[in-house]
Amino acid sequence: MDRRTFVKVGCIGSASVLVQGLDPMVRAEKVPPAAPPIDLHGIPDYKPSPLGMPGLFPGRVVEVRDRNAIVRNRVSQPIVRRLLEQAMKELTGESSARDAWAKFIEPTDVVGIKINPSGAPACCSSPEIIREIIASVRSLGVPARSIVMYDRYSYEIDIGSYQVLLPPEVQIVGIQDAFSGGGVGYEPTVYCDANFFGEWETRSYMASIVAHQVTKIINVPTMKDHSAAGVTGALKNLAYGTFNNVARSHRAPHSFTNPLVGLMCTVEPLRSKAVLHIMDGMRQVWHGGPLTQVQAFIEQPGILLVATDPVAMDTIELEAIEEKRRESGVSSLWQHDPSSLTADNRIFFHDASKNLFFRQPGHIAAAGKLGLGISDLKQIDHRLRPS
Repeated sequence: MDRRTFVKVGCIGSASVLVQGLDPMVRAEKVPPAAPPIDLHGIPDYKPSPLGMPGLFPGRVVEVRDRNAIVRNRVSQPIVRRLLEQAMKELTGESSARDAWAKFIEPTDVVGIKINPSGAPACCSSPEIIREIIASVRSLGVPARSIVMYDRYSYEIDIGSYQVLLPPEVQIVGIQDAFSGGGVGYEPTVYCDANFFGEWETRSYMASIVAHQVTKIINVPTMKDHSAAGVTGALKNLAYGTFNNVARSHRAPHSFTNPLVGLMCTVEPLRSKAVLHIMDGMRQVWHGGPLTQVQAFIEQPGILLVATDPVAMDTIELEAIEEKRRESGVSSLWQHDPSSLTADNRIFFHDASKNLFFRQPGHIAAAGKLGLGISDLKQIDHRLRPS
């Protein structure tokens, strides 16, 4: 394979094909190593949904913001409610928030809410936003017991205290604990297989809760950078929160988050079930993500982004974080300067000029080439609406 990266994709029981040109790192100073063959195994003969990524509104991203939505790290429930209603109506063109939600959710659905608790308590999916999503879904006739808030690790959910902040009948699932205890766990027939660095276990399995239990997924990522992927947005929140054994994709200083993040999002039924993305930008992490607790690198702009297209959403997020880094006089997330690298986490977390990896923000454009959405800013319908 040459540096343009050929990825072998064996998807949904069909013969493997070659997907060419997934490396859009034209702005980087150093070309990353070519990705190895990646086999994708979805549920055979799964019927794709028209609601699946990029969804009903490809290329459309609605941004609403109110500085008063978060004050002294406290998120205002009434303001979040108003912002979310405004964004949903703008996204769909409906005159009522209930009709907007009804485009995606039916009363018979089992609704998964994929949060991002990584980085709690400094920056995680705000419980106030999750409560508004739950209230909106329930207004359509979905019972609380048919709503499942989930993520990979229970301990991160515990740090965020979601159990005491959400309605009691809503299911709260940490997949990894369920796996070790024999509960929900992972589906052994749905996986991505690749050998990145000579690791022993080369497969990453899809969570059973996604493969079999939920019928729709509302994805609630946070707005922050990522030490390996460049940013952690809608795409990465879905991919790395749905499949296990993903840390093996990056070993300093190199990362295969591009193209793995996008490829994971194409696997059925994840692609079809992820129908709506609501990015929590109440807080914006511009360095040290995803785990930083350093407040100097965390803004509080009070933003919500809403879209059905995760690629367009992540493109807007990437530009916002890049702008903040420019304002702060630090290097671009696209920089591949070996002198910026450090092996010391403490240095990375406190020095915005340092990196742990050659970051891979190109995973967003790569996902666009796979048909998951639009990454060209000129083609994105970015609707910035005042509060």
